[in-house]
Amino acid sequence: MFARRVSMHLKPDGVSGFQQKIEKDVIPLLRKQTGFLEAVTFLYPNRKEVHSISLWQTAEDADAYSRSVYPEVMKILSPVVDAVEGITRVQTYEVLNSTFNNVNGMAA
Repeated sequence: MFARRVSMHLKPDGVSGFQQKIEKDVIPLLRKQTGFLEAVTFLYPNRKEVHSISLWQTAEDADAYSRSVYPEVMKILSPVVDAVEGITRVQTYEVLNSTFNNVNGMAA
């Protein structure tokens, strides 16, 4: 299993719009992607920075998403992401262990 972590800064008062775009537009796109397992988004207490982690069955699945759909996701989020405050940072990890129970049919 592999994970992608995307870190970004939100525009002032962008939390609500970000959350709506994630739920309405981004998650449905993720669910259509081969190998997608789960997504979790974290909001810093200052309400300006978010980290979104997506889990994928293979590195190839995560890479395919990154090349084909991720640019579209960033266009969707661009009205609420503050590109001036900080650049969006993407990191990919191999998952060594997880306590997720049976993520989309895959035993954790």
